[in-house]
Amino acid sequence: MRITRIDLADKGSPEALVSLILKCEPNLPVPTPIEELCRQLDIQGIEPLDTNEFEGGLITDTGRSRGIILVRSGAPRRRRRFTIGHELGHFLIPAHMPGPDGRFLCSKRDMMLLSAKENDRRGRMEVEANRFAGLILLPPPALRKALARERSPGMEHMLSIADEFDVSKEATARAYAEYHPEAVAFAVVHEGRVLRCYRNRRFPSIIVPRNSLVPQGSLYHRPGHRPGMPSELDTRLPDLWIDVERGRAAPTMSEQVYLQAKGFALIMLWYEPTDDDEENDERTAKERLRDRQGRLQ
Repeated sequence: MRITRIDLADKGSPEALVSLILKCEPNLPVPTPIEELCRQLDIQGIEPLDTNEFEGGLITDTGRSRGIILVRSGAPRRRRRFTIGHELGHFLIPAHMPGPDGRFLCSKRDMMLLSAKENDRRGRMEVEANRFAGLILLPPPALRKALARERSPGMEHMLSIADEFDVSKEATARAYAEYHPEAVAFAVVHEGRVLRCYRNRRFPSIIVPRNSLVPQGSLYHRPGHRPGMPSELDTRLPDLWIDVERGRAAPTMSEQVYLQAKGFALIMLWYEPTDDDEENDERTAKERLRDRQGRLQ
């Protein structure tokens, strides 16, 4: 690798940092050699963190000239890789200031944060570190190429990408939903309750509240699912997950279920809009374009 910290000077956002890293390292391999990248960017070591209270940490000096990343002992490889990426994000983003002792200590909850209130400075730092980790481990240019191999979304495709990029299934599902050209979402389930959902902008708002039971009509409740084996893709009533306006043709909603260990599961949702929806989307896009043109004149 040829990249140095000097190449990243004055770049403050996760997106700008990852964009420059990829520009300096156009042949960055997949999976991302995250530990090698850390060494190249002045991380002196990656050491064990002997606690279950925190997933990771960063020790650095006031001038951020060097750092040491800490990772919880016994963390699975893919979680370890995400933790390293997260702490590297803290190290590289200039606005991220450690505590008085020169440390960042990050919990499992911190590693899950996708949004934070404007006045929650610490929460916003964790959100940015998570964005950096997701982008550097699943670089968008390489991810788009992987997505293009299969025209239709599918759990098998998502799982193959997780293996290819050596990233956790949930982190891959989140990126898969965000970047897939189809309207895709994933529900993360534990013991029959929906913990969180990831969707892209083409997918309608999900009406199932967090920590509520998976809707009874979902494919999840069909008996016979085998852990570690994706179910078949099957159509379900769309109003299980989204609002369907009365008097209009219902869109097609398909589900696919993947049972994991310890009561966890992923449910992939694929939304296929009706012709009316597509006409409304086209009309709305034209209206937005006219508005932008009016502001520029």
